[in-house]
Amino acid sequence: MHQTERDVVISTADPAEACQAAVDAGLIVVTEDPLNCETPTPAPPSGLLTPADRFYLRNHFPIPVLDEAGWRLSVSGLVREPLELSLAELKNMTADTFVATLECAGNGRTMFSPATEGAQWQLGAVSTAEWTGVRLDVVLDRAGIRPGASELVFRGADRGTVDGAAEPISFERSLAVADARESGALLAYAMNGEPLPVRHGAPLRLVVPGWYAVASVKWLTGIRVASTAFDGYFQTGHYMYEQPRGGTVVREPVRIQRVRALITEPCSGRRHSGDELTVCGVAWSGAAPIARVEVSVAGGAWQDARLIDESSTHGWQRWEHLALVSRPGETTIRARATDLAGHTQPARPEWNRRGYGGNFIHEVRVLVEPVP
Repeated sequence: MHQTERDVVISTADPAEACQAAVDAGLIVVTEDPLNCETPTPAPPSGLLTPADRFYLRNHFPIPVLDEAGWRLSVSGLVREPLELSLAELKNMTADTFVATLECAGNGRTMFSPATEGAQWQLGAVSTAEWTGVRLDVVLDRAGIRPGASELVFRGADRGTVDGAAEPISFERSLAVADARESGALLAYAMNGEPLPVRHGAPLRLVVPGWYAVASVKWLTGIRVASTAFDGYFQTGHYMYEQPRGGTVVREPVRIQRVRALITEPCSGRRHSGDELTVCGVAWSGAAPIARVEVSVAGGAWQDARLIDESSTHGWQRWEHLALVSRPGETTIRARATDLAGHTQPARPEWNRRGYGGNFIHEVRVLVEPVP
């Protein structure tokens, strides 16, 4: 238990109970404490939304449980009018709702070779939900950003110890003011039409559509408007692409989600009898909507899949393809996506020390059995 700058007492969820609840919901536990879990099949059977209890979990510290009545969102720093907003006050502002796909920057980390450090995610650290709340712009305009402001520092209530720090730190991330406004970021208090669950950041979380989910700070307690670059632990120490190039190491910040297609049906290892097999999946990109998804069977030519319905601006795109699988034996099926900005998945993304942005072309293997 600890206190924020407003002396609001915060407790933390029992790790064992939180882990058991995740297991009961069908999530795959990656680490127990802090709790990190994958969605076993990231796309729902139909539609676009992932149920809240099946939405993947990414935590760096224990899960905080805040007293909603005493909680306030602080807006401070280079503003004309510092704010202390209750949840009721935020709900009285004009609400907005959109669908957005959130993906951990380490999703697919296990596919890098040589292996990289960090939580060993397979492909389930991505989910899509409908988010409701107040546009960040609305709150910033009410506070009035003063000249000279360049960054917004978002503080979560989750805290813990990290390497190199003598005292516990809060989870904090920043966005340039221009990036925050351009992204259409939302201060979300509802998820899939229901109050935001504690495990997903209640009472309020930031949702930055199109960006890797580290930007979408949970359990939000404060926004500080600053004139200088933020160099916090999770800003410049982690969530940086660190890539060896030309005898040196190039460091670039993790930002926009890379284009990616995911095969959700069939799963690897499935047995199939018949000449045709329906391949289904989802695709997404932080840079632009999906333009096309292509499927290759048994190393053959890439063929266009059919895009199902229209994707939301920030959510994933469903797709399907009728594949011919006439040759008995193990058959490889691959899928890749291209967005409207012209980005196409590479066979292998560039290796980086922490295994971020691993948008490998997805591949499953099915066993085609002879037709009797």
